[in-house]
Amino acid sequence: MPQFYQFSPQAVQAALDAAKQDFAEGDIQTLTANGTVTKSSERSLLAECVSVSVQDHKVCVDLPLGLGKHCIPIPLNIPNGEAGSACLSICTTFGFPTGVKVSVIVAGITVVSETFGKC
Repeated sequence: MPQFYQFSPQAVQAALDAAKQDFAEGDIQTLTANGTVTKSSERSLLAECVSVSVQDHKVCVDLPLGLGKHCIPIPLNIPNGEAGSACLSICTTFGFPTGVKVSVIVAGITVVSETFGKC
């Protein structure tokens, strides 16, 4: 059975809170009047990175926001047992979460990124 790495709910909430900052007014007329709508409405914010190990040429993660558990394939030239990091970014539109992106980094190099939902 694979080991599923988890991300801190506090880190996820902090990223969600940061994503909402420019959109706190809420209604479209206020956002348009102060120029917020003319800025990018889509954001991707880093929540956190956790230490992981490659097992069976994959890294398995338990995603927040009800997105479930997923195993991400790792290139075959990365040996099993290799240590790295899995970094979670929260994707939002107008401050509302739309998905997540997980990047697996080994030896300082991003070896795979995968999105779940809309990013």
